[in-house]
Amino acid sequence: MNRQAQSAVLFLLGAALLHAGLTDLYLRYVKAGLRPMLLASGAVLIAAALATTWYEWRRGRADRPNDDHGHAHREPRVSWLLVLPLFALILVAPPALGSYSAMHTGTALQQSYGYPALPAADRPLRITLADYASRAVYDHGRSLRGRQIRITGFVALDRSGAPYLVRMALNCCAADAQPVKIGLAGRIPPVLQPDTWLEVTGTYTPRQTKDPVNHGPIPFLKVTRAAPVHAPHDPYDETWNT
Repeated sequence: MNRQAQSAVLFLLGAALLHAGLTDLYLRYVKAGLRPMLLASGAVLIAAALATTWYEWRRGRADRPNDDHGHAHREPRVSWLLVLPLFALILVAPPALGSYSAMHTGTALQQSYGYPALPAADRPLRITLADYASRAVYDHGRSLRGRQIRITGFVALDRSGAPYLVRMALNCCAADAQPVKIGLAGRIPPVLQPDTWLEVTGTYTPRQTKDPVNHGPIPFLKVTRAAPVHAPHDPYDETWNT
């Protein structure tokens, strides 16, 4: 590609990054904390594209009197196919990773360095799925006993049809997302569809199982109430890197 075409592709790529960073689209690719870097990258690419265009325009004006042939060699038009992925980035938002990825990847549950006391509350206590799972497994549920817990996640079913509540945990971007899973026991809805988001209220139970993929621990929650909810603004869990 010639310089003008390169600057056009740079400009489109920068515009696509700015579009993703200024909307919720970027949450499909990277964690929320990377938004400033994404916006800065888009601005730098657009500045580079404009600078290249200006430089080529100035050079063209300087070279015009000495041009004896009056024509330029044309590059293959097929190189413009490189622009198609950019339009896909702008026009097509990929779905967040869901139950298929979760059930084909082993649980990524990690032990925390410490477990601060949970706030006292008469109403159900809302905590993240990863926090509940870590406390249930590695703290043996000490801070969870006798508490009504409320957790949000999406449904995944194993080969036997057993339901799990899942959140995909991010370290950096969607490419490294890994699931944290909780088994559901108690008053489970009779019909559950994979990838349906649920708000589940329940209590701690010492019951655990092993993930069939990597044999990691999966704790259970004894469900007292479950209701479908809309997918959250950020479908990924960044508990481990906040």
